[in-house]
Amino acid sequence: MREIPLHAIMQALADPCRVAIVRELLRAKGRALACNQVRLDISKATRSHHFEVLRAAGIIHTQMEGTKCLTSLRTKELNEYFPGLLKLISIRNEGTAARKPLPSRSP
Repeated sequence: MREIPLHAIMQALADPCRVAIVRELLRAKGRALACNQVRLDISKATRSHHFEVLRAAGIIHTQMEGTKCLTSLRTKELNEYFPGLLKLISIRNEGTAARKPLPSRSP
């Protein structure tokens, strides 16, 4: 985790599907999940790609248990090196707050 720069973490989290995966793992409260236990309406190949991006960024850890591939969030390491990041991710902001339009510029 020490070698992974913040921009790599942020780039991995720039995709809504990957944020959804992290949120689902946060809801699991430390319990490892199989990839198919994460609710996403995407193809198997796309799902695998998103998990690989998160793994490469050091956000998740995958271990084999028999024939199952279980994924867990690297909560301890993320909280140590990037304090507050997981808390920020856990906050759902789905556009429920009214947004003010940007002021128009006059020539």
